[in-house]
Amino acid sequence: MHLKTSALLLAAFLVIAACGGSDADTSVESAPATSAAPATTSAPSTTGAPSTTSAPSTTAGAVTTEAPATTETPVMVGEWMSIPGGDGCECSDGSPFELWERPADPTKVLLFLEGGGACFSAETCDPSSPVYTKSLMLGQEPRSGGVFDADNPENPFAGYSVVYVPYCTGDVHLGDRVNEYSDSLTISHTGFDNASKGLDTVIAGYPDVEQLVVAGSSAGSIPAPAFAGLAADALPDAEIVAFGDASGAYPDVPELNAQVGAEWGVLANVPDWPVNEGLAPEEWSFPGLYVQAGTQHPDITFARFDNAFDGVQTFFSGLLGVDASDLLGMIEATETQIETAGVPVASYIAPGDGHTILGSDEIYEMEVEGVRLVDFLTTLVDGGVPDDVRCVACD
Repeated sequence: MHLKTSALLLAAFLVIAACGGSDADTSVESAPATSAAPATTSAPSTTGAPSTTSAPSTTAGAVTTEAPATTETPVMVGEWMSIPGGDGCECSDGSPFELWERPADPTKVLLFLEGGGACFSAETCDPSSPVYTKSLMLGQEPRSGGVFDADNPENPFAGYSVVYVPYCTGDVHLGDRVNEYSDSLTISHTGFDNASKGLDTVIAGYPDVEQLVVAGSSAGSIPAPAFAGLAADALPDAEIVAFGDASGAYPDVPELNAQVGAEWGVLANVPDWPVNEGLAPEEWSFPGLYVQAGTQHPDITFARFDNAFDGVQTFFSGLLGVDASDLLGMIEATETQIETAGVPVASYIAPGDGHTILGSDEIYEMEVEGVRLVDFLTTLVDGGVPDDVRCVACD
């Protein structure tokens, strides 16, 4: 076995028990009184809901070249190593969880958080609901397009080591609660433990990392700033970049903050930072994650990508009872909120209603107002802060 592969397998064994190390209470709890979806939302139909697999997926588009991952030992599948979740890490239905690692430059690492919808009520979390990924097909390596294309000379991440965290908990990688939505429906919102294992894999396997990029698409883009902040806690000498792909429109609405946060148990793992002291459930929000991480660690570089009329963000906003008729205005409003709090965020807003781009070769084709997205990303990883890019004709 190659020396580098042997070292990585050893590092994987060191983090194999990471999910079982949480002190958080994961016993089954009854849903709080606000557990029902807002009155304006009904159970989505299977024909009207957007696909939850537009982000890079471990369940499609890959070929298994060796035996699927087990629940006990890492397995090499092509260029990737499957790392089993172990105790404490699982999908929404209690099925096994795995994450992936592809070694390259040990000083430059991409920690990627996969997307795949969300659920927060008996209707949206129902086994027949199409709005979130419920489990993983183990042993299928991540796709190789977009930022994962190691052979494309234009890819600014071509030489990076990659730790890839799949998503199957319906809680945007932030949940820490096994929730009983009804007598017949129990959901494991254990996304925080699953994603934390990804960060633990970086910390254990790449102690000399000089630059860590924490990125995610769709649901995976929401927690990117939070995990960037946690990474900065653990890796104080590393340059940290956070990039969110397709979640900029979700607003700070106190009633929804409290409801969704309670369903997922997110407050169990709010970092012990001064900015979070006394944080109430109503004050926890998606744009607030940028503010919290950026206030605690002002050296983190934050950036986001959104389509001006993103159809999936529009759908989920409506599912939450939020009027998304001016989605572009919502994207701009959250950026203003973050920057007014003193945290700069570079934004790239493209025309159209597309959703997510990092896993697609479209990153090499996208150009808005004369600026290519791949050049925007290259500026980020080269240590710069790119200028904001905003479509003029956004339709």
